[in-house]
Amino acid sequence: MKFNHITVAGSGVLGSQIAFQTAYKGYPVSVYDINDEALEKAKDRIREWMPYYKEDLGATDEQLDEAFNRMSFHSDLAEAVKDADLVIEAVPERTDIKTDFYEKLARVAPEKTIFASNSSTLLPSQFAEVTGRPEKYLHLHFANEIWKNNTAEVMGHPGTDRQVFNDVVEFAKSIGMVALPLKKEQPGYILNSLLVPFLNAAQALLANDVADAETIDKTWMLATGAPNGPFAILDIVGLTTAYNIIQAKAQATHDPDAQRIADMLQNEYIDKGKLGRASGEGFYKYPDPAFRDPGFLKS
Repeated sequence: MKFNHITVAGSGVLGSQIAFQTAYKGYPVSVYDINDEALEKAKDRIREWMPYYKEDLGATDEQLDEAFNRMSFHSDLAEAVKDADLVIEAVPERTDIKTDFYEKLARVAPEKTIFASNSSTLLPSQFAEVTGRPEKYLHLHFANEIWKNNTAEVMGHPGTDRQVFNDVVEFAKSIGMVALPLKKEQPGYILNSLLVPFLNAAQALLANDVADAETIDKTWMLATGAPNGPFAILDIVGLTTAYNIIQAKAQATHDPDAQRIADMLQNEYIDKGKLGRASGEGFYKYPDPAFRDPGFLKS
């Protein structure tokens, strides 16, 4: 199937990135969110990322303006998906929210439309039936800073049509991604199966008062040569997303350590408006976080 029009549902940090990257690669893109306030915030985020496209990809102002002009923004779901060949869902990482969204989407999307979720930790089989088109449903997971961290993990469920799977792999390539097809369902795909335990371990060190965030990041960066430590990564991901993931684990497993991390994120950061880089402050303050200081890794 040839994709001519893409809808991205959910205009948060990663949803906005997916939408703009897709438009940058030439596709008309409809962006959906629940109200105009959320959509205006998405436009502001996209404008903030444009300089990174110039710095990292050599994009011109003309190319960036053309990409932005290929996007339309909608708070009416039926209007947002009326022409969609593919809907990429990037709504909050909660089963109840995603289930409610798919029930609504199934009622208004054209029969031709393929549904793909950018869920970080949930499985396609959890939502396949509620979509009303299980054979046209799968997951398509991107990494933050999509324009340079250009991974696209494609994961179906046992009922996903093989041609649909292959078409989404080709779509991912067409928007500049390295497509990474998975052979079977795996919570967290490949990336988050590696990344989430790493981030959880760092948060546990902080929650248990072993060391502060800067010292933990500094340790990782010095020892491995990594450009970012775990708390810099969490600021990119967004602390609300990190909270949703660890709180879901705490509820599912009754793990007191996971609950301690969730409570720390809620009480010390989220309740104080420290949501990560997008809000100007998380574990670090932006736009000039301490880990970018030339002396950060020096004795």
